[in-house]
Amino acid sequence: MLIARVVVDVPLAHLDRPFDYAVPPELADEVRPGCRVRVRFAGQLVDGFVLELGSTTEHQGKLASLAKVVSSEPVLTPQVAALARAVADRWGGTFSDVLRLAIPPRRASAEKRPPAQAPLPPEPPDPAGFARYPAGPALLTALAEGRPARAVWTALPGEDWPARLAELCRAALSGGRGALVVVPDGRDLDRLEAAAGAALPKGSFVVLRADAAPDARYRRFLDAARGSAKVVLGTRAAVYAPVADLGLVAIWDDGDDLHAEPRGPYAHARDVLVHRAHLGGCAAVVAATARTAEAALLLESGWAHELVADRASLRAAAPRVQALGADSELARDPAARTARLPSLAHRVAREALAAGAPVLVQVPRSGHTPGLACDRCRAPARCAVCSGPLGISATPGPGGSRVPACRWCARPAATFDCPHCHGTKLRASVVGASRTAEELGRAFPGAAVRVSGRTSGVLSDVPAGPALVVATPGAEPVAEGGYGAALLLDSWALLGRADLRAGEETLRRWMNAATLVRPASAGGQVVVAADAAHPVVQALVRWDPGWLAERELADRRELGFPPATRMASLSGSPEALADFLAAARLPADADLLGPVPEQPRPGQEGVRERYLVRTPRGEGAALAHALAAVQGVRSAKKAAEHVRVQLDPTELV
Repeated sequence: MLIARVVVDVPLAHLDRPFDYAVPPELADEVRPGCRVRVRFAGQLVDGFVLELGSTTEHQGKLASLAKVVSSEPVLTPQVAALARAVADRWGGTFSDVLRLAIPPRRASAEKRPPAQAPLPPEPPDPAGFARYPAGPALLTALAEGRPARAVWTALPGEDWPARLAELCRAALSGGRGALVVVPDGRDLDRLEAAAGAALPKGSFVVLRADAAPDARYRRFLDAARGSAKVVLGTRAAVYAPVADLGLVAIWDDGDDLHAEPRGPYAHARDVLVHRAHLGGCAAVVAATARTAEAALLLESGWAHELVADRASLRAAAPRVQALGADSELARDPAARTARLPSLAHRVAREALAAGAPVLVQVPRSGHTPGLACDRCRAPARCAVCSGPLGISATPGPGGSRVPACRWCARPAATFDCPHCHGTKLRASVVGASRTAEELGRAFPGAAVRVSGRTSGVLSDVPAGPALVVATPGAEPVAEGGYGAALLLDSWALLGRADLRAGEETLRRWMNAATLVRPASAGGQVVVAADAAHPVVQALVRWDPGWLAERELADRRELGFPPATRMASLSGSPEALADFLAAARLPADADLLGPVPEQPRPGQEGVRERYLVRTPRGEGAALAHALAAVQGVRSAKKAAEHVRVQLDPTELV
């Protein structure tokens, strides 16, 4: 008797295991490992995937039969199945949760298309693109030979990183291996797709977009699963793509929070790719302009090697970076430390505009005036109805007026009475991109001003020529020929955040903006509105992200924070958390921190709390197993309240 081992699509933790089903004779020719089936489970017909076929079972009693073969297409490859199981175990989730992220919904029309013929392997790429990195040509050679080289690549300022990543993919293809590259968002994916189109053979790659039509996404998924396209480019969900003969996994800008999966089991794309490289014995490249503490740990452990340029190449490519808090600037302008646009920033912008170059102005907040405060006591202004924060929208009201309104309930606040000092006037506590654009338009009359951000729309590129481009972090458009200057304003909004990654994230955002500026030899300048003595500012001025990443890692190790440790976040009602912790058998070295009050998420009600559980990295697997076991027990008991478990959370506050 033919037996199919099936993973059923049931989101219950205590049922996180495969089940054996008998294969009826009439379905024997259709069933194959990785195909979709329907089975009867707990009295209902549910979907599932066949993991493997065999002739024996450990089940005592009569086996139920497969109800239906939905499709004979093997969409769950053995490699992806092993990765999904490993991810579920490492992050305390379930196999079915990971498969929902890994395999898109079926579209029958796409399966009817005959498989395309895979193009022949191309010639290895020209190593000239990586010539400025001493170890770059050796990395290309290792990929072409199929060796599992691992690198943390710190890209030079102004580097054409999409072209370099496409060359890495071409090197893997030349050796008959596949490649997988993950980027943060659609704008980056557009640039990478254009570079791949120029460097890779036609039909050798597919692009998996989160916003693609379901038919197109499934068709491209099948091209990868069938092996006709051996290179996959995509965003976060593409980490599970079924690439044939995988020889390379790469991620660009791994510090971007878009790489963090917001759905269970909440695994970060970088960590999944590192895990996939380990399981598959393939090469891996963690690439960015800046560097994260997690990347520094990969280097420190010896798992990866550093791919950086020498200092001479760096000096030739980098713009000149100046801080407003430098002693020389304070001597010239005593107000430089407190002014939002001091004389240095004004002078640099004026020089770049006079030279016919665009100027990039990075502002941390979008909107017009997203934060207001009492003009007398500086207390944050709150709505009199719901206590939400008051702000001014980027869109003027009737007649061009800008009336403060609540950012939660949208009620206008035509009048204001401070509950602390009874002041009636408001002042801006936070200035957004729209108001910054208005102020710059008055400061530089005659100059064109463009805004790129969430509220006004994100620009992909801007033409050469004098213009002021105001952008929020991550929305900076690429300028033709590079920007003549960049002004990084309101540094306190980034550096002052109560966040474990505030310094690391600030440097990443600054460097991503500064790398769009021309080299210093071409007149490129960057002005950062921050104290020159701050370590993050020093890392930017010296263009040394590796130094800051090593410092961050050392500080976190001393304090017992990730990635030096494994940490889990437990969120729920006080009663549910008490029941959860009473049943948990945590590792002996685990530290329980909390509880602390937690702001309810949309749709949640009642009081919520949060605990943090910390263990040494060596106990991470035991911690994940213990938390998953409790979830299984609570699921079997049909606990009324759910406890949200997240391992390695990106935010600890």
